[in-house]
Amino acid sequence: MIAGARRRHGVAAVRYALLIAAAVVLALPFGYMLSTSLKSHTLLLEYPPRLIPSHPTVDNYVQAWSANNFGRYFLNSSFVAVATTAGTVLLASMMAYGFARFRFPGKGVLFGMVIVGLTIPTMLLIIPQFLLAKNLGLLDSLPGLIPFYVGTQVAFSTFLLRAFFEQIPGELDEAMTIDGGGAWRRYWNLAVPLSRPALATCAIFTFLGSWDEFVWALTVINDESKRTLPIGIALFHGQHGTSWGLVFAASLIAVVPVIVVYVVFQRHLVTGLTSGALKS
Repeated sequence: MIAGARRRHGVAAVRYALLIAAAVVLALPFGYMLSTSLKSHTLLLEYPPRLIPSHPTVDNYVQAWSANNFGRYFLNSSFVAVATTAGTVLLASMMAYGFARFRFPGKGVLFGMVIVGLTIPTMLLIIPQFLLAKNLGLLDSLPGLIPFYVGTQVAFSTFLLRAFFEQIPGELDEAMTIDGGGAWRRYWNLAVPLSRPALATCAIFTFLGSWDEFVWALTVINDESKRTLPIGIALFHGQHGTSWGLVFAASLIAVVPVIVVYVVFQRHLVTGLTSGALKS
């Protein structure tokens, strides 16, 4: 019995050691970026290198924010990402609730088409999307990015939310129906509050996808004032290729919203993903 306990403790110790080592390996590049962004240009190539700067400065962040319209690009991406997240979560949750709670002809076929949408690489849609955007007058427009971002994100969110809605007991819907609640009230006052973990998971993935998207924004945006942050980061690196302090400071500024969104919603993330994997 004592030998078994020692074996379990040994296995646990090895497991934690491996996890700590993996965490260090993953965190070290980020720590190096943060350290470099806080150094002046004259100390970037100091030898021996120091992970903790002796004289930290935020000058790189000030210069990165004010240079090359970087602040405007940040605001552009914030607008697009927030609007895309809100539109995707709202549309996908309504679609998922319909698939989970209602019976109608062609339900299986329509949901199958949603699943097929998950298998189509977005790069294959560039040309038809560009032609559609041109015909609708959405080229070179920040609001024009949002419908296409929503279209690429809504299939996965619908799939995830449908599985979550199906786990809500049907007796709750019946009780609200008896009390006079219609379909919209059952969706908004019952399904949405009970599905916060799944909604948070969809919000995280949608925000990350729209915040980091590069190819479509580069394809349709020509006006310099309407560029999004990924384009700005690429141009910033090209114009300040050897100014690693500036480049890393700009990259860390771009990462901050992602970290904030994850920290806010992370406690719902595992629950939402697990619920979505239980049923299809």
